[in-house]
Amino acid sequence: MPLRVGLFATSPRGVRRTTAGFPLQSLTLPLTLLLTSHYIKINITISIIFEVYNFMNVLLIGNGGREHALAWKIKQSAKCEKLYVAPGNAGTSLVAENVSIGVEEFEKLGIFCIESKIDLVVVGPEVPLVKGIRDFFESKESLKNIPMVGPGKAGAQLEGSKDFSKQFMLRNNIPTAKAKTFYSHQANEAVQYLDTCQPPLVLKADGLAAGKGVIITSDVDEAKATLREMLEHKKFGDASAKVLVEEFLNGIELSVFVLTDGEDYIILPEAKDYKRIGDGDTGPNTGGMGSVSPVIFADKDFMQKVEDKIIKPTIAGLKKEQISFKGFVFIGLMNVKGEPLVIEYNTRMGDPETQSVMSRIKSDFLELLLAAAKGELKGHKIEIDPNYAITVVMAAGGYPDNYEKGKIISGLDERTEAYVFHSGTKIKDGRVVTEGGRVLGITGKAKTLAEAREKAYSAVESVNWEGVYFRKDIGNDVLTLMDNKV
Repeated sequence: MPLRVGLFATSPRGVRRTTAGFPLQSLTLPLTLLLTSHYIKINITISIIFEVYNFMNVLLIGNGGREHALAWKIKQSAKCEKLYVAPGNAGTSLVAENVSIGVEEFEKLGIFCIESKIDLVVVGPEVPLVKGIRDFFESKESLKNIPMVGPGKAGAQLEGSKDFSKQFMLRNNIPTAKAKTFYSHQANEAVQYLDTCQPPLVLKADGLAAGKGVIITSDVDEAKATLREMLEHKKFGDASAKVLVEEFLNGIELSVFVLTDGEDYIILPEAKDYKRIGDGDTGPNTGGMGSVSPVIFADKDFMQKVEDKIIKPTIAGLKKEQISFKGFVFIGLMNVKGEPLVIEYNTRMGDPETQSVMSRIKSDFLELLLAAAKGELKGHKIEIDPNYAITVVMAAGGYPDNYEKGKIISGLDERTEAYVFHSGTKIKDGRVVTEGGRVLGITGKAKTLAEAREKAYSAVESVNWEGVYFRKDIGNDVLTLMDNKV
């Protein structure tokens, strides 16, 4: 009679081996048993099956709420042996080992990858992508074979230059708002052009501005003054050396996330974020004050339009223009009377959308990331939790303008039914203190949006620091849409 036995052991590098040290494989061993009660000698063949199972050392680059959520999800994978976050925050230290290397210190990051035998690099924020971290790694013989999630400089232009991304959309027949680009020496011409536009007026800094480079106003005089600030006085630094004056799209905003290896793609859960600082979508733009997933109007028919009119042409356009792309395409959309139009591209996951999105992914996300990085995404599927997730951002008083740091955060040890993702935090003298404008993202998940919202806000009330601020209406608009639909 055959007897199958599985024996497993883990080596320091993650490949399972026997205690004798030989590689995992199938062995067939003879065994003689003497059944003394009947004086019968039986020869039995035992097949010992050793499972080949590769464990991975992963480096995640970044220090925000997005990175905490990604780290939390990656760490759930049985394939993750060691997870490092550079530089990380107080929250990532709970699920990974923080490494004191900045996101733009490419040389140091490369040395760390070699010394720590990193098997996969996941780039969280946009800045290292736009500045060419992939290009740096691919230029080094010792680094070029390490799989990476995140495009090179050419692909990152989709986020790094609003003008480039607009022209890319036009070249590839991707529906978007009309726009005209002006350079710093064209300030007078740009101001005159505003007189020909129908308010509300949309001004977009061409380069990276931490999510704050978009100005929307119905006041033409304010728009003219702001446009001069951007072009002549560098309101957003070099990012506003070029400014797009764009048509205002009247509709409901939606974020769609795609993981691609440049050939194939997987669509992640969609989300809706809240950019304005104040309740009722008032005040200046921020990096994001909350998010909800799923979004009621993103039904099967609408998402099919998104895939056919936007996602497929985007991936095809990258291929046609010979732009290699392994990473995330984050598509900011506007639903205008049932039709999707692109507002912007980003080449990484959103923050705070990632917190809501990751809480709804049931699949092994590390497996999907590795497949994308290696160009092997074809055939992979994603399993999504149908429950609702809502994230409420808790910010420092004064954000998005001037704010103080170093405020001691209390209540983090309270038991809640929500996930607490850290954004701008650090540990000082054994205490968690504020370190950024957006400090925490509290995510509630439940069968209904109302229940998820209650969990999130209940947890928000248990956390406090001097000057804390958060919006109190996250998800209310979606609940209203749901009520109206009923």
